[in-house]
Amino acid sequence: MQMNFPDLDRFDQAILDVLTEEGRLSIADLARRIGLSKSPTQARLRRLEAEGIITGYRALVDPIRLGLDHIAFVEVRLTDTREAALAAFNAAVARIGEIEQVHLIAGNFDYLMKVRTRSMSDYRRVLAEKISTLPHVAGTSTYVAMQAVKEDGPLRTAGGAD
Repeated sequence: MQMNFPDLDRFDQAILDVLTEEGRLSIADLARRIGLSKSPTQARLRRLEAEGIITGYRALVDPIRLGLDHIAFVEVRLTDTREAALAAFNAAVARIGEIEQVHLIAGNFDYLMKVRTRSMSDYRRVLAEKISTLPHVAGTSTYVAMQAVKEDGPLRTAGGAD
């Protein structure tokens, strides 16, 4: 299945595909990989950044080598799901560093979080002192990951599996 974006042609999609795999390429290497010269490649890259399609660049670090190998997924149920309550929850949850991801869910609970800590005791502290005290939290359910099978897969703009 191919995803098409109205303002992105095949070169723009190629730039995104290459950079999601390898973000530290020089303009010359990127241009060579997508089949354009340097100037148009650089202009396209700047446009993708200016339009907010490329939001930034970062290093991917190995959390296990940093001792952060405990992952918990947390279902959160709120007491109130009106817009003001969701906004208060969203603002507060954004300030908790141990929470890697937060998604508003359509289902039997309201949010799903990915929490990364050093140990179960660290997670218990984060749950008790930070997550449980967030605005409008009615309850949580925790699922501990035993192994990460796939993480940080690149975003595919042109669709299809390799």
